[in-house]
Amino acid sequence: MRRRHPSVEDDEKPDRWLVSYADFITLLFAFFVVMYAISQVNEGKYRVLSESLSTAFTQQIHLTAPPRGTPVMATPPATSAPEPPAPEPPEPSALPAPEPTTNEIVGKELLEALNPMVARGLAKVQQTERGISVDISASALFDIGQADLQPAAVPALRAAARVLAKVPNRIQVEGHTDNVPISTVAYPSNWELSSARAASVVRMFIGEGVPAARLAAVGYAEHQPIEGNTSAQGRASNRRVTVILMAAKSEDKDGLTLTLNPKRLEP
Repeated sequence: MRRRHPSVEDDEKPDRWLVSYADFITLLFAFFVVMYAISQVNEGKYRVLSESLSTAFTQQIHLTAPPRGTPVMATPPATSAPEPPAPEPPEPSALPAPEPTTNEIVGKELLEALNPMVARGLAKVQQTERGISVDISASALFDIGQADLQPAAVPALRAAARVLAKVPNRIQVEGHTDNVPISTVAYPSNWELSSARAASVVRMFIGEGVPAARLAAVGYAEHQPIEGNTSAQGRASNRRVTVILMAAKSEDKDGLTLTLNPKRLEP
């Protein structure tokens, strides 16, 4: 067999791995150099950054901190906050006066209207459960045994009628006598006399503008005295006319009504 002679190329092939190895070592060296460079801290830049941060925080503290000597109040939690103290009541002298009620206003106006009689002790205005009651002595309104109003009593009654015309309540006029019997052609008994006197006052009120539908005339004779009839003074007190401005609760009370048919009573 022929023997093959080695060529130049065959001589160079065994050393080519050194090139690859050298390249690898070079890359590895470069890698470690980069890693080393990254791990090194620039002390100058780090010092500048640290001083900047310190300055910024120091200025913030000066801006938010209270001045020296100022007490710092701790804010309690919302759940434990105390309730505000109740306001102190004003002094009695500083309290506003209560507004007068309608009854008080009407009662005061009736007192002013009947002032001539009240000053002489012939009339009295008072508040009762039934309403505002005005008691007028019969001697200030009528002659003895008569039911016609005296001219001297007309001005005071007119002034009272103007007051009563302004309120919507019902008005009951009651006539009262003493227990001394009367027997005349016009008034056979105290029932007729007391009823006629109440009716005279009602007619006066109607003439002064009080609606007739709100008025009632009632005669009680001697059966509702306010004093005893054993003395002249007591009998004089019992002879009176009472004007009652009825309260709403008195008007709403139910009563017993008896209706008679005259035809059924005929024999």
